[in-house]
Amino acid sequence: MSKYIIAMYIRLSMEDAKTDSLSIPNQRLLLGRHIDTLEQNDVEILEFVDNGYSGVNFERPAVQELLELVRQSKINCIIVKDFSRFGRNSIETGYFIEQVFPLFRTRFISVSDNFDTNDYKEDTGGMAVAFKYLMHEYYSLDLSRKTKSAKYTKMKRGEYISEVCCYGYKKGTDGRLAIDEEAAAVVHRIFALALETKNAQEIVKALYADGIPTPGEYKAAKGKGFHDISRCGGIWQRSSVLRILADERYIGTYIMGKRTLKEVGGKRSRLKDESEWFKIPNHHPAIIEKAVYEQVQAKLLHFKCDKHNHEYVLRGKIVCGCCQHAMNRAPRKEPAFVCRYTKVDASAPCNGMEIKERELETMLFDIISKQAQIILNTDNLNNIGEMELRSEQQAEYRKLIRRCQDNKRSLYEQYVMREIDAGQYAELKADLDAELNHLNRIYTAISAQAAKLKADCEENNKAREFAEDISKETGLTQELMELLIDKVFIYPGNRIEISWKVTDFSDFQNRRDTHGEERNKGCHLLPRGDRRPVVAGSSKGIPARICQGTRI
Repeated sequence: MSKYIIAMYIRLSMEDAKTDSLSIPNQRLLLGRHIDTLEQNDVEILEFVDNGYSGVNFERPAVQELLELVRQSKINCIIVKDFSRFGRNSIETGYFIEQVFPLFRTRFISVSDNFDTNDYKEDTGGMAVAFKYLMHEYYSLDLSRKTKSAKYTKMKRGEYISEVCCYGYKKGTDGRLAIDEEAAAVVHRIFALALETKNAQEIVKALYADGIPTPGEYKAAKGKGFHDISRCGGIWQRSSVLRILADERYIGTYIMGKRTLKEVGGKRSRLKDESEWFKIPNHHPAIIEKAVYEQVQAKLLHFKCDKHNHEYVLRGKIVCGCCQHAMNRAPRKEPAFVCRYTKVDASAPCNGMEIKERELETMLFDIISKQAQIILNTDNLNNIGEMELRSEQQAEYRKLIRRCQDNKRSLYEQYVMREIDAGQYAELKADLDAELNHLNRIYTAISAQAAKLKADCEENNKAREFAEDISKETGLTQELMELLIDKVFIYPGNRIEISWKVTDFSDFQNRRDTHGEERNKGCHLLPRGDRRPVVAGSSKGIPARICQGTRI
C-alpha cells in the first residue's frame, strides 16, 4: 500500500519575522499537531520552507519545488498555517486551491482558517474563502505602502538607510555618512588624476600599477562586500572610475531612492528618473570640493565611455579565452573586439589581442552554414523505408495476435460445450498463452522501434526545415546568434572556441517560435553549452567545440 504524502509548507517573510507566532518553529509545531489529528494511516511528512520570501508572488524556491511534486502527482495533501503562508496574491492563490489542486486530487488544509478541501464536495469555500484571499493580499499591499513611507521619512530626515555605503564613506554612529579616510584618499587621487587630463584608461592603469584594491575588494576585505569579486583580479574598470568621478555624494549631496521595485514583493527593480531621486545638498562631510568636482565634470565629456547602444549581432557573446572577461567592441573604421585588460596589464597573455568584427561574423556564419549543409545533404530515405517496413511488420503481428486470441476463445467454447476435458483445455490454453506472450513481446519491440524511427524522422525534418531557413540567409543575424551560440572564446593568434547552446538543429526548430516570448520573460531559452572537443562534420549534431587554431 502506498504511503499518504503530506507536505507541510512554511513561509516567513522579513516582516513576519517580527511576529513570534509566525516563526518557523511555531508554524512547524502547529502543523505537526494538526497532522496528528488527521485520520490517516501510513503517513509520510515532507517539509517545504521559504525563509525571507514575500507571499505576493510564487517565485519562491520551496513552493516551486512543492508545486512541481504536485504536478507529478506525488503529493496527497498540503497543509499550511493560513492562506497567507501559501500566498498573498488572491488570484494566484485561488487558482491553485480551486483549479490546480483538485485536478491532481491534492487535498489542501489551512489550519487557522479552519479550511479543508475534503469538507467541500462541489466548491472550495465560496465567498468566505475568496474574501480571505483578498484580505491577505490587501494586507501585503498596505504593509508595502507603510514600509515605503517609513523609508521615505527616514530619507527626508537625512538618515542613510542602505546597509552598504558608497566607496569612500562609512556609516557613523548617528546613522549618517562619515568619511572613510583610507578609501577617501583613493577618491582624492582619482579626481586629482582627472584634473591632470588623465583619461579613464590612464587612471585605471595608475591604480593597477600601485596595487590599489578595487572598491569591491576593499569592501570584501572590510567584511562589507556582497558582490562576487573572484574574477576582478585586482583590476579597476573604466566604468567604476567614471562612476566615481560623476558621483555627487562626494561633494556632500545626499542621494537615495534611485531605484524602485517593479512590483510589491518582487526582486526586480528599475532605475527611476533623476528628478525622482532624493537629494539633500550639504548633508554629510564632502570628500571633494565642489569647485574641483565641477572642473572634472567639464572634462568628463572628453573621456566618457560611449553610452550609445550599438545594435550588433555579437553583443554579449565574445569572451577573452585567457582571462574569461567579456571583450569590448572598439568602434573604429573597421570595428574589432579587444580584451579590456590588454591596456592594463602588459604581462597578460591576452595583451594586444584583438579580432576584427566583420571577419569574425563571416567566419561564424560560414561555420553555421556548413553545419546546415551537412543536415541538407543527409539522406532521410533510409529512415522512411525502415518506418514502412516496421509498419508492415506491426500489421502482420497484429493479425497473428488476433488469430491467437480467436483460438483461445474457440478453445474455451470447446471446453464449455464439453468437447474437450479440463486437462486438455489447460494444456492447450497454456500453449496458446505462451504463443500469445511471445507474439506480444515481438509486437512491443517492433512498435518501440517504429516509434523511435518516427521520432527520428520528425527531428530530421525539423532540422532540415531550420537548415533550409539558414541556407536562405546571406549573413549572420541576431536570431541565429541567440538561438545557436552561447559564447565565442577568443585566444591569441586568432584561435577561437565556440560554445553552442544545443547540439541538434531540431531542438532549435522546436524552440525558436517561442524564443521572443521566453526572452521577454527573462528566462534562458536554452542551457549553456559546454566546450568539449567533438569531431567537426558530424552528420547530425553541431560540434560543441570547433575551429581551434583557425586563423582569420
